[in-house]
Amino acid sequence: MFRYAVLGAGRQGVAAAYDLAKFGEANEVLLIDINSTATEDGASLINKLLNKHIVTPIQLDIRKTEQLIPLLDGVTSFISAVHYTFNIALVEVAISIGANMCDLGGNTEVVRQELLYDSRAKKAGVTIVPDCGMGPGMNISLALYAMSLVDKPLEVYIWDGGLPQKSKPPWNYSLTFNIAGLTNEYYGNAYFLRNGKVTEVPCFEGYEKVKFPPPIGELEAFVTSGGLSTLPWTFEGKLKRLENKTLRYPGHWAEFKAFARLGLLELKPIQVGDVKVVPREVLHALLEPQITEPQIRDIGIIRTKCIGEKDGKPAEALVELIDYYDEKTGFTAMQRLTGWHASIIAILSAQKQINCGVIPVELAVSGGTVVREARKRGFNIKEEVYINPASTSPNLI
Repeated sequence: MFRYAVLGAGRQGVAAAYDLAKFGEANEVLLIDINSTATEDGASLINKLLNKHIVTPIQLDIRKTEQLIPLLDGVTSFISAVHYTFNIALVEVAISIGANMCDLGGNTEVVRQELLYDSRAKKAGVTIVPDCGMGPGMNISLALYAMSLVDKPLEVYIWDGGLPQKSKPPWNYSLTFNIAGLTNEYYGNAYFLRNGKVTEVPCFEGYEKVKFPPPIGELEAFVTSGGLSTLPWTFEGKLKRLENKTLRYPGHWAEFKAFARLGLLELKPIQVGDVKVVPREVLHALLEPQITEPQIRDIGIIRTKCIGEKDGKPAEALVELIDYYDEKTGFTAMQRLTGWHASIIAILSAQKQINCGVIPVELAVSGGTVVREARKRGFNIKEEVYINPASTSPNLI
């Protein structure tokens, strides 16, 4: 039996705690947040769903490491479901107490800093896996699985996104996670592989339309930042092409690209009258109430395609996961795909199925292992392999 902790009692953190309690051979899960109401409500929900008292709510400011460290004493694995700016300090905590850690990431540069702790983590005998979640995270695991379905992978394409089940004008989007995470994805450059080399590609580039089976229909896809984490560097020189695009309902791309061009995603303060304001903070204040729904019923979509060779012939492997809001538990698709990918990694770390050190998610666990664990949790993952495919292979349905 294992003892776990989740830092952050937001939507994704609560879903992760539930999965640890249900599938992690847990004798206790600590749910820690500065907001006492969030921890108590989250723990109460999970304990009710599982019909046992297994999640303990704890109110704590995690920046107070002198209080956090003794609290985590005896924890086998913990998940950071807080803002990525806290993750370096939490890596230090994990190493100091000898606990495994994974996080929901959100910033590739922070992840690269975490990797610098590899030797210290190995010495401490702990496993640390950054950038778990839906994307990056589950999307990478499914891409690895698609690659495993051919003998020689050459190109990998990923499309993913979280959407409301019904498109609602004018924004055609509803928040399923923190708005700061959304605008972070829409800022800067993504890192892809082109001709086998890591290449920067600006956000909002590469616009295309992608068809999905009813009731989803046609979506638009475009480049956003951070979705591949360290994957491009890991496969540089091994794949000819690698890219990831975000899925949205038609109309969203044009609106948010206009916000970016206007400068509303910038973080440098500007002078407005007698005061200085941060454009992105203004956008958050104006936009968040417009795209926040009291009840979220959403769809989570991940489609991956690997082009390569199988049995000496051209081949294409397609892997697709479409998940919906769960009426039984009340968990959104975004919660399940994000929180449960992290909990899968945390559980495998506790079971010593992942090597010690700070390990990128693409090297930590095979795609097949994650698919097996995901299917155990009820995710519907479809796969097809086409030998000598036509120029446009069939969509998964």
